[in-house]
Amino acid sequence: MSGFLTTHVLDTARGCPAKGLKIELFRLSGNGRHLLKTLVTNDDGRTDEQILPASEFEIGEYELVFHAGAYLDASGTPPESPRFLDIVPIRFGMSEAAHYHVPLLLSPFGYSTYRGS
Repeated sequence: MSGFLTTHVLDTARGCPAKGLKIELFRLSGNGRHLLKTLVTNDDGRTDEQILPASEFEIGEYELVFHAGAYLDASGTPPESPRFLDIVPIRFGMSEAAHYHVPLLLSPFGYSTYRGS
């Protein structure tokens, strides 16, 4: 089995998928990070393509950056200045060629993630 990476973002405050949320994927190495890809979630809160398909998969350390503040602004969540949550970075390692699913459950004042399936 080849490895690949996916995500799913759910807006738990509104009870719906987080449509239109910008996500960036970085590969970490040493003290640096390299931007690999930028995607936006679709109507189902997923990306239209795998974030990291099998053809690009490498074991290593990565960071997904979820632009929560811009999504919350666009979704009509009452604004605050500054937003409690703006950028949500999730750093994780992929140690085997497998399906890694890193979902984000998001609200204006909290979030959670886990290794999904």
